[in-house]
Parts: sequence; C-alpha cells; structure tokens
Amino acid sequence: MKSSDIITIDKEILSGQAVFKGTRVPVESLFDHLEYGVSLDDYLEEFPTVTREQAVMVLEMANKIITSANIERLYETIA
Repeated sequence: MKSSDIITIDKEILSGQAVFKGTRVPVESLFDHLEYGVSLDDYLEEFPTVTREQAVMVLEMANKIITSANIERLYETIA
C-alpha cells in the first residue's frame, strides 16, 4: 500500500495539511493524541471517519521512517 492510499495532501483541504484519505482529520492529530496518552481505540472512537487500517498504516510508516538509515537526515531537516 502506498502513502497516497492512506494520506491526502491537498491545498483545498486544511490548507494542504496531511489528512487521512477521505477525511478532514489531520494525520498529526493521531500522534498528538497518542502523545497525550489517548489509546488508539479512543482516538478511533473520537474520529470515526479514520479507519483502524489507516491509523495502523500511518504508525507503521512513521516507524519505518524513524528507524531507517535516513534518520540523521530527517533529524537535520526538522531541527
């Protein structure tokens, strides 16, 4: 599955913020909720337009990014 199957970036939707495909829910909201201790089940209950598959795939993508050989370049980009 490609990231474009899970995430949409469109200037017409939330000014181009990455959202879960087919929704207006920012991907960032998943990480924010998890950071504050909200369980995935509670997040999905709060945002019913986001599917479990979408949330899990985003988490898996993030895991691959932060554990990849490119982590130093990623850190330099955001620092």
